Amino acid sequence: MDNNSPGSGGSRGGFGSLFGGAAPEYSNTELAGVPLTGMSPLSPYLNVDPRYLTQDNDEFILPTGANKTRGRFELAFFTIGGCCITGATFGALNGLRMGLAETRDMAWSKPRNVQILNLVTRQGATWANTLGSVALLYSVFGVVIEKARGAEDDINTVAAGTLTGMLYKSPGGLRGAARGGLAGLAVSGLYALYNNWDHLKGSSPSRF
Repeated sequence: MDNNSPGSGGSRGGFGSLFGGAAPEYSNTELAGVPLTGMSPLSPYLNVDPRYLTQDNDEFILPTGANKTRGRFELAFFTIGGCCITGATFGALNGLRMGLAETRDMAWSKPRNVQILNLVTRQGATWANTLGSVALLYSVFGVVIEKARGAEDDINTVAAGTLTGMLYKSPGGLRGAARGGLAGLAVSGLYALYNNWDHLKGSSPSRF
């Protein structure tokens, strides 16, 4: 007896209605024609419409008026902390290199170990303080410029980098401030270019 015959389906639907409604029955031909865009094929014997399994919406809920991306104030803590850790790591490695170079004529002993350790800790603290201060200035300028302009774009990045370089090198006079501003402009400009590299490649004008 054919299970897909109309009579068979009607009998199953009649018994199922006695217990609160039966699940819809699909033939193999009907299920084989359902498109499975972006999904792996399911068994044709499952009475599930694959369209209900597709999730096109975001899996998180944001407050009203909130952005999907974190602002400069939220990223400031990560930026400052990351720069401090990076500076401490680089300074420690540089201090180890300097300590080994300065004590290469000494035998391995406690005085040599103490001297190397002092250079490692001193260089680590110096570089962590330097990069942390630069990151703090950059974050403060970025937040202030963002609030003043009411927009978040690459102009804020370039402006914050330029002002950071100028202020950090301001003890060296006008010439030092100018050099620091140029250095900050170059670094922030390269960073903005890196962030928009895919967009620039995709929107490059075609040649005729």
